[in-house]
Amino acid sequence: MINSAAYHRQLDAMIESLGGELIGLSTRIHDLAETGFEEQRSAAGVAELLHRHGLSVEIGVHGLPTAVESRVGVGGPRVALMAEYDALPGIGHACGHNVIAACSIGAYLAPASVLQAGGPVGTAVLLGTPAEENGTGKEIMAREGAFDGIDAAFMIHPTGGLDTVGGSSLGLREVELVFTGRASHAAAAPEQGLNALDAAVATYQGINALRPGLQATDRVHGIITEGGLRPNIIPERAALHYYVRSAGVQQLLSISKKLEAVARGAVIMTGTEVEVIWDRNPACVPMQPNDALNGRFTDWLSELGRQVGERPPGSPMGSTDAGNVSVRIPTIHPMLAIADAEVSPHTAEFAVAARTPRAERTVLDGGRALAHIALDYLLDPDLRTAAAVDFDQARTPEVEELIR
Repeated sequence: MINSAAYHRQLDAMIESLGGELIGLSTRIHDLAETGFEEQRSAAGVAELLHRHGLSVEIGVHGLPTAVESRVGVGGPRVALMAEYDALPGIGHACGHNVIAACSIGAYLAPASVLQAGGPVGTAVLLGTPAEENGTGKEIMAREGAFDGIDAAFMIHPTGGLDTVGGSSLGLREVELVFTGRASHAAAAPEQGLNALDAAVATYQGINALRPGLQATDRVHGIITEGGLRPNIIPERAALHYYVRSAGVQQLLSISKKLEAVARGAVIMTGTEVEVIWDRNPACVPMQPNDALNGRFTDWLSELGRQVGERPPGSPMGSTDAGNVSVRIPTIHPMLAIADAEVSPHTAEFAVAARTPRAERTVLDGGRALAHIALDYLLDPDLRTAAAVDFDQARTPEVEELIR
């Protein structure tokens, strides 16, 4: 690889020079704490930083008003760095997406400087991907062509404990079950009513009865969102909202069918009707690992002196719309620690951890490691071939039922 060592030294120097700006961006996004689809000021902050470095930026691309895109370079191969910046309602950046954004911006700016200076042939792309927490933004963007022509995609995600690379995630679907009955006076004429709440409660209990048959990595959790208006009116309408998760696409689809069957059984018992609404937000599919890319990223983390551990068997997993990218093109989504193991994402404590010196160190380390693997992908045809082989071997046809 011509001048590869010199290019990598240039990346290190660039990340070092960007340190203050990247940490400033992370802090700014953390303080804004804008939730999914509402990240106008966070997206503007990303664009401002890129503009300062002479790069063109578009906001409002690929079907989402707060999505961001910037490109530099010529021809292929093409790599994308994915930046998330949405927060959680009520507890802010309790998933550390401010760290993700700053890492990916640094990882984009560093190889961009090499490409602008007449370095290797290829293209680096920055994609700001909104609404990971509440809207599967990457799937929406993918359907609008965001990843067309992209050969590989990279990002990191903060966690507590040790850095981990590889592994999967839980696929996620959501379903709304809306039951319709007939209202009546609950004291004077209860026999004339059809109780929609009874159907919802029977469904809730029936879904609980499924749990002994679920696998260890399956999750089914829901709430009653409507249950009637007053105690003296037989409820004409009731509704449930469930999330269904599993580590495998086939199992996810199987649980979905069982859950729907429970609801349809409940309406037979109660004489009511049900409307089943699947995936008002697009489903998340399980993350498809790529051993070649994960191995190279691990090498770069080790070069930085970070301790890379293994995910303990049976350890909890969440869901990510990066999985939807990983079944389209080779993708990595390593987890980098910003806190101790007992500090869990989606807590107030993790939101605090996302704005600490340890998180700032992860911004720089993550940005540096992502920049190096992005450049490796552009320079190393053997890595591209190995990543493509891993991708082809891992993909399953069932995923087509959940993505378009």
